[in-house]
Amino acid sequence: MRKGLSRGLLQRDHADVLVVEPEVGYQILPLNTEKAHNLKEKSLEVIRMYRGLAAEQPASTEEDWAFQFESAHFITLGLLYEGNKRFAGGAFAPILRRVDKFLKLTLRRGLEERAERAGMVRAADEALGVVVAKIKKRGINHPYVKNYVLARTTPLTRVRKTLPAFEPTFKKLRENIEAFDVGKVRYEDIQRSAIIAVPAGE
Repeated sequence: MRKGLSRGLLQRDHADVLVVEPEVGYQILPLNTEKAHNLKEKSLEVIRMYRGLAAEQPASTEEDWAFQFESAHFITLGLLYEGNKRFAGGAFAPILRRVDKFLKLTLRRGLEERAERAGMVRAADEALGVVVAKIKKRGINHPYVKNYVLARTTPLTRVRKTLPAFEPTFKKLRENIEAFDVGKVRYEDIQRSAIIAVPAGE
């Protein structure tokens, strides 16, 4: 057994139980996170890790645990999934990946900022829900509708070198969604976009 990885083996009904030091456990957790089946599981694992670290090492920052968290957007999505297990994280992930960065705040203060960020995403999702409902009312039903609308309302462009901050990005996104003209949406356009879309692997 590698030294430092455990306090010892406990014998219980002839089974070996490995007791891992807390700080070592946080080094192991990212490996489990990487093997998570989907974006929701990964995000929920990260936010649980975040809360545990905030309680045990409140003075540390998100940047201190960047390796363990893997990506900042998992933290925000974790909060969103905690509130709604059916949240459309996959639709918002491409935007979040680009503008959601690790905070320099302590973890306890960071949770407050993360809650505000999650609220901005939730507001955009609510506006998106209204638009999607209008599109479906026109008889257009397709599982890629949310992605389609977001792709056409995102304030980010693929060629943009300097990205805006999180707050202005989601403020503008919400405005764009609310101003989206559902009358121009055609089923074949959504279907075509879904076919040529590059899978996110999540």
